[in-house]
Amino acid sequence: MNQDPIKLNNLYTSEYAQQCDAQDSLAPFRERFHIPKDDEGEELVYFCGNSLGLQPKITAQYISEELDDWATLGVEGHTEAKHPWMPYHEFLTENMAKLVGAKPSEVVVMNGLTANLHLMMVSFYQPTPERYKIIIEKDAFPSDKYAVESQLKFHGFDPNDGLILWSPPHGEEICRMEELEKIMNEHGNEVALIMIGTTNYYSGQHFPMKQIVDLGHHHGSLVGFDLAHGVGNIQPDLHKVGADFAVWCTYKYLNSGPGSLGGCFVHERHANKPELNRFAGWWGHNKKTRFNMRHEFDVLPGAEGWQLSNPPILSMAAIRASLDIFNDAGFEKLREKSIKLTGYLEKLVNQLDNERINIITPTNPNERGCQLSIQVKDADKSLHSQLTDAGVISDWREPDVIRVAPVPLYNSFMDVYKFVKRLEKVLNT
Repeated sequence: MNQDPIKLNNLYTSEYAQQCDAQDSLAPFRERFHIPKDDEGEELVYFCGNSLGLQPKITAQYISEELDDWATLGVEGHTEAKHPWMPYHEFLTENMAKLVGAKPSEVVVMNGLTANLHLMMVSFYQPTPERYKIIIEKDAFPSDKYAVESQLKFHGFDPNDGLILWSPPHGEEICRMEELEKIMNEHGNEVALIMIGTTNYYSGQHFPMKQIVDLGHHHGSLVGFDLAHGVGNIQPDLHKVGADFAVWCTYKYLNSGPGSLGGCFVHERHANKPELNRFAGWWGHNKKTRFNMRHEFDVLPGAEGWQLSNPPILSMAAIRASLDIFNDAGFEKLREKSIKLTGYLEKLVNQLDNERINIITPTNPNERGCQLSIQVKDADKSLHSQLTDAGVISDWREPDVIRVAPVPLYNSFMDVYKFVKRLEKVLNT
């Protein structure tokens, strides 16, 4: 963006939003996506990229190419397709590594998020009778909680004892590092793993990853992250912060389609440790001898060594389409726009001066991505339904929060303006 939109006049007018969009160098990327429309053909305000990203227009072409190669080549497509299927996951690696701040050898696209989390915990949750506890944030996404509880049970531990929740101070919504430090000072010699969702799905809080890693390693525990709401939203710098592992999905901010594959990061210090426990599969075996079926398992170095099966190409084609768009846009530019777009949303919501609403997401841009969680006093899902009827696609989370995510790839300042005007109307109804 060429000019800071905050310097323009008439902040709370549609003209201001239009000026911001006119100055936005990333605005043309909106045209690369299918924007849902209402029955009259008007574009909806789509602020739900934190649940399911919109479809890039090139996705159909990328998938169609693979269908054509399958139709014309059959099994030979594994080696003869335009993008051969055998090494297809490698076509995603470099762009995905950029998005998570990793070396290509540390990243692989495979499986689903929770399946990857379990595979990582097989290797990086190695409890002993003395050190067996796992820390997650109190309001972690339920799937993470279910996964770590089941791992504790699998190893013979009671989750009521083995699971420690990092909670916000009483009466607050945001977790504080001093509370985690207090937990580690008290239980550090019992903690085997800290596993945090980098950007909390409910509050939108982005946690200080480097501080968490340093704290965990200082006390002798391993540290992993769930990037489901972080990848494509914030820059996690996984290699630099030193996380032991991370997992993520691709259907939210990465726009790969419902239920598409996830991703996995394993820090390079673990790259050449074949002795690590793992649940192995043939796609993690040495590529040179993979099809000689009588070899003993010879694990690949790096994150590829945790692969299980040959991947679903159609899903990977959709991921490749989205990653190509991210690469064209440049993540630093996207993050810059995201800060301005979300800041604009925050200003407009606050200027409503409505005592019923409260933004629980941190105000510091470094402590959040593009999501703002708006808590609405004395509300239920009917309020969200009214917003939907008004042409806004957002997300309701019990008991009283509307999650809205202006995604910089395809959302505009005018989207923000329209949303706040419609929210104001619904609140005053």
